[in-house]
Amino acid sequence: MLVWATMIAVWIIDRALKIVIETRFVPGQSLVLIPKVLHLTYVLNPGAAFGLMAGRTWIFIATALVVVLIIVFAQRKIPKGEVMIRLAMGMIAGGALGNLYDRIHSGLVIDYLDFRIWPFVFNFADSMIVIGVGLLLLAVYRKERRGGE
Repeated sequence: MLVWATMIAVWIIDRALKIVIETRFVPGQSLVLIPKVLHLTYVLNPGAAFGLMAGRTWIFIATALVVVLIIVFAQRKIPKGEVMIRLAMGMIAGGALGNLYDRIHSGLVIDYLDFRIWPFVFNFADSMIVIGVGLLLLAVYRKERRGGE
């Protein structure tokens, strides 16, 4: 249940944030939240992370579908006590669904988080995927340290 709840929550939050950006900004518009640190900048991304492979939407749609399907089926085999793994899987699937929705809807992903110390604009879904992968790696590392139970 944690995987499903997390996946749905991440998708809903991602959609809500993107709707706010889409309805209150025009592409390229930026709002300074913390000078020289954090801006909200509305960018339409035609590619993957950092705009790589622009125009190959079908690859990203297929990849996101595969990732979500693997998580949906694999989560049934994860013991209920593995909270970090289940949370991580939900974050990854929810983030993948968030960007998948954009790609299917318009072929472009809405990005808006513009940390000036990082050279690229990204979104909540991207953040959840990265954090989810990090949590998953941490959980695997901890399990290995305990002897691979």
